[in-house]
Amino acid sequence: MTGRIGRMDRRWFERVAAARLPGAEQVLPPLSRAANHGRVWFGSAALLAVAGGPAARRAARRGVGALALASLTTNALAKYAVRRRRPVLDAVPLVRRLGKPPWTSSFPSGHAASAAAFATGVALEAPRYGALVAPVAAAVAFSRVYVGVHYPGDVLAGCALGAAAAALTCYWWPPRPAPARDERTWAKAPALPDGEGLFVVVNSGSGKGIPEILPPREYLAQLLPKAEIVPLGPGDDLGELLDAAVARAADAGGVLGVCGGDGTVNAAARRAAAAGLPLAVFPGGTLNHFALDVGAATFEDTAYAVRNGEAVRVDLARARDGEGEDVTGFVNTFSIGLYPELVRRREKLEGRIGKWPAAAVALAAVLRTATPLRIRLDGHDRVLWLLFAGNGRYLPDGLAPSHRPRLAEGLLDVRTVDAQAPLARTRLAFSALTGTLRRSRVFSTERVEQLRISGLEDVADLAYDGETAPAPNTLLLDKRRAALTVYSPAVPQDEFAQWAAVASYRRVQK
Repeated sequence: MTGRIGRMDRRWFERVAAARLPGAEQVLPPLSRAANHGRVWFGSAALLAVAGGPAARRAARRGVGALALASLTTNALAKYAVRRRRPVLDAVPLVRRLGKPPWTSSFPSGHAASAAAFATGVALEAPRYGALVAPVAAAVAFSRVYVGVHYPGDVLAGCALGAAAAALTCYWWPPRPAPARDERTWAKAPALPDGEGLFVVVNSGSGKGIPEILPPREYLAQLLPKAEIVPLGPGDDLGELLDAAVARAADAGGVLGVCGGDGTVNAAARRAAAAGLPLAVFPGGTLNHFALDVGAATFEDTAYAVRNGEAVRVDLARARDGEGEDVTGFVNTFSIGLYPELVRRREKLEGRIGKWPAAAVALAAVLRTATPLRIRLDGHDRVLWLLFAGNGRYLPDGLAPSHRPRLAEGLLDVRTVDAQAPLARTRLAFSALTGTLRRSRVFSTERVEQLRISGLEDVADLAYDGETAPAPNTLLLDKRRAALTVYSPAVPQDEFAQWAAVASYRRVQK
């Protein structure tokens, strides 16, 4: 870089080289080395994922995704487009210098880009965690000037590139917003200060949503000491345990509770609605879609709502056969065709490359060997790759829906992929990868109160909330509007407080 900007850059570099900051020589050079190859950020992401709650895990995934994008852009493109010599080290004290100075182009700073990308990505999902990471990111960026390997302009450009990379991830993978409290249908529910009258069935094998440093039964007993907790043991039947808990809760005028994944929650929700009981959902699965949407993202959230009697009304969707008999109900999603396999593959990839790119890659993989479905929707013949129906309006549109702002609006969110359009598979995969799926002619979304599906003779199974069931020849999907009362706090509890409570209790037990 030449001219006025280059001269200004060198002046500021010389000022930093001449600066004597107390303690900086002991902190900044080691920190700069620790950030090599993103080690400090991968370590931070691991800490957030292991010790944090749902928001921390989402923040860790987005931070790593943003870092990968920024690193690729910086090292594969930007450094080759602008070849700038590294600063002359004569003015930098020897004690600050790195043992092996980098040899690549000075512009932009890859360390600064990675630091800004990770910190911005974390902040986009969880601002409070971002506030914790930001000072470290700023220190890493400044350290590159302090140790003499970058000009200030290199660092500022790197920070701008990193922040832009984090923002770009939102195009394919929109951040999950906080629950829209003003869009909920609030309901009255019994307040159980110590959990007396709450009967909780715990399915510990559902997934990894429970804080691993504390067993779920033990944690529930700490939060609600008078609740009756029934664990699902080896050989136990979940349905029988839930039926027994429903009977006891109904006799006591109490509340049904469940700890597990979405399939377990589905079974409990249908029984609670049939018995007219409120439901307390403790997120104990891997993904916990329903708990997140209802606003009970952590054990603390649900326990607070139970103690204070705060709850919302929720629709229950159902699938009935041609005789009007219930085949199943669903609290989240229903699908036939390729969707279950698509979701399984997408979830394996999304932590590394983001939800939208993962959906596109998974879609391309499952479509290679797929056979289209020939069915009738509301009397119209259709040839489809897949059919998805959500219990409520999901956002965003596309093949990677993530959240529902409303849970009691009486609508099904129906999404289909047409198999008859020319080059349908190629067009669909391209649209998913570029984030233009909502404008694709092979993909359609509509919100309806009910949907009749017939011609299912060649369809073996249907999928709902992570479970499967045999498909009858005819199905009617509709809603039981506001059929269920679910505990949800008016104000979400702080994940930091949850960490502190769990850690404190763990220390006492030791």
